[in-house]
Parts: sequence; C-alpha cells; structure tokens
Amino acid sequence: MTYADVPKTVDAAARISSESAGSSTARDSTVMKINRNTGLLLLTVAGALSAAACSRAAAKTAPPPPPDVSVIQIEGEDVATFREYPVRTYARDMVEVRGRVDGYVDRRTFEIGSDVRAGQVLYVLDTRPYEAEVERARGALAQAAADIAQAEASLTKARQDVARLEPLVKGEAAAKQDLDNALAARQAGEAAVEARKATLEANRAVLRTAELNLEYATIRAPISGRIGESLLQIGGLVTKTSPAPLTTIVPLDPIWVRFQVSEAELPTFQRPDSRSLPIDLVLSDGTAHRQPGHIENTLNSVNTKTGTMEVQATFHNPAHSVVPGQFGRIRIRVAERTQAFLVPQRAVQELQGQQSVLTLGPDNIVHVRSVVTGDRVDQRWIIEQGLEAGETVIVEGLQKARPGSRVTPRPYTASSATNGR
Repeated sequence: MTYADVPKTVDAAARISSESAGSSTARDSTVMKINRNTGLLLLTVAGALSAAACSRAAAKTAPPPPPDVSVIQIEGEDVATFREYPVRTYARDMVEVRGRVDGYVDRRTFEIGSDVRAGQVLYVLDTRPYEAEVERARGALAQAAADIAQAEASLTKARQDVARLEPLVKGEAAAKQDLDNALAARQAGEAAVEARKATLEANRAVLRTAELNLEYATIRAPISGRIGESLLQIGGLVTKTSPAPLTTIVPLDPIWVRFQVSEAELPTFQRPDSRSLPIDLVLSDGTAHRQPGHIENTLNSVNTKTGTMEVQATFHNPAHSVVPGQFGRIRIRVAERTQAFLVPQRAVQELQGQQSVLTLGPDNIVHVRSVVTGDRVDQRWIIEQGLEAGETVIVEGLQKARPGSRVTPRPYTASSATNGR
C-alpha cells in the first residue's frame, strides 16, 4: 500500500459508517477490518520513511575517493647546469668620423646603413685650395734647394781662396789680411750652407703638411663596419673643430654583449678557464645566434648600488645579423653534475622563503618535506638537500593533496603537464 491508497480507504470507511440498513454486528465487523487495514497502512508508511532516512544517512557518511595526483620517483641524473642572463649588444670600438681639415663637401661616396671597409672613401672635400698649397710648398722647397746650391758654390770658392793664400802668406808673398778675409768668407759660407739646409728641411715639412691636408680632404673610413647617418650633406662645410661628427662606424664582427652577475657568481667568471665556458646568445625575438661566444673580461669593481659586476663577452658575427643595441639573453654552461636529483619547478612550493615538496609515504599518505634547491636545468630544479633516491614526489594536484591525507598516484609526464596548463 502507498500514500495514494490512504484517501481511498478513508472514503470507504466513511461510506460504511454512513450506512444505516445493515445490522450492528456487520457494522462492528466492518469497522474492525477498517482499523486493521489503517494500522497496516501506517506501519508501511513508517517503514518506508525510516528506510529513506537510513539511506540518506549512509550517503552522508560515505568518504569520497582519494584524489588523483601526478608523481615522479626521484632518481640520480648526470646533467649539465646552465645559467641565463639578460644582455644587451654593443660595439666596443665604435668610431666617430670627423674632418681633419676645413672645406666644403664635394662628394659623398657611401650609402647610409651600408657596410664599409677600412680605407674606403667616404667624403671628398673641395681639394683645390689644398692642391694650391702643395704647389706653393713644392716651389718653396725648390727655391731652398737652389739657395743651398748657391751657398755651397760660395763656400767652395771661399775654401779655394783659403787654400791658395795660406802658402803665400807663409812665403810672405801675400798679405796676412787677405788670408784673414778668406778665412772669414769660408766660415760665413759654411754658416750659409747650414742655414739653407735648415730652410730646405722646413720647406719639406711645409710640403708634407700641405700634402697631408690634401690627403685629409679625402675622408676615408678608419675601420671596417656599418656606417650610420650622414650628418652633413653635399655642399656642407666641414670644420675640424666641429663638435658633431660627420657620421659613425660600428664594427659588427665580433659583436659584444654585457651582462650583470651577482657577487656570489663572480668566482665562476674569474677563474682561469672562464674564457672556455660555452655561451649561446638568444635574441629578444627568440632566434638563436648561430655563432658561439666566450667571456672576454670582467670590470674592475662591484656596483655598490646593485651588488653586481659587469661581464663582457663576444660573439662572431660574420653575417652582421646582430647589431648594437639589441636585447636578448645568454645561456652559459657552468658545470657538470653527476647523479643529481631533479624535480619539475611546479613541484616546489615556497612560503616565507622556505621551499618544500609533497612526498608520498606508506599507503600513499602525503607528507611535507623541506628542500634546498640549486641550479635550474630547463624547467627543473636540482635538489641539493631534502630528498633521497627512490622517494616519490607529487608534481600535479598539489591543491588537492593535504599533509596526512591519502591520494591516488599517477605517473607524471611532461605532455600531461602541458595539456593541463
């Protein structure tokens, strides 16, 4: 019997009680049957309600299944350790091209932003004034040479006079005064020759200066590299005292980078074999430079504000694909580790400067373990202290795992980690 049967029974009882044609015995018998059926109905309903309540209580008290977590088992690995640093490229030997003489630009022979070679002609000034100076200096030099020849001829005559008069004076055939005059003339001739020679050397210097000025009127590249914007166009006046350069040239092979390291890392870059450390350069767009690099030098002091020191390195750049001013990062292979314990970075939790991981004990019970991390290898940390070989570490599902609770471990894979992000 159900709850729906109760109204029907009650209606039947009402109809029977309202009948007056039957005997009292029949009525009594009918009433007893009705009471008995009603009692059975109430017992059935009470039993159903009690069963439903028990079912709900049982559902509330049943514990949920242990949550799933991804785990790894700690094993020793032989790995190379790397460190990464942000860098900026620069050209150490950048040169400003300036004029050494004054003059108007007659020609510009380079394309802005092109690569130039050392000695290549960049600008040609108006050379006519300097050519005239060279011709005048050559004329003065020729005149000085002629003066020397004349002075030497006079000196030769004076020497001959002295040689002729000396025996005559000894034989008293000539006056001593004539010999004295000849000696004085010889001395004057020697001084004149020396003076003319000095004038000749001075005129040679003037000619050399004039030739240099003429040479400087053609401005050449002092080094090889990539040339920048021309700050003076054709017809502009070049002055050797101008504060602004005509243009700049930066050498691109090799290309230099600079980066900062902490005081604790200095020994790595100051040891004798630091120049042999392999270095890779990755630019800001993610492209890797094909040529390897090496450490060149460190600066001579630590920056007191940042507690870091600048380290400089070079990379071969034959294709000139890297230019000064670019940002990127370098990856330095600093050491080789044998049987190192590594865990994914996501497995390490940090709270108030303390690092820890969650491990599994007997019966898959979660425990907290304090650890000390070392260098990073790709997306994993080297664990220096806190773990032993064979231990199980939770990598994913950390938010569901509570210390002291039981979990269901699943093997961790890098692909599942990627999909789960």
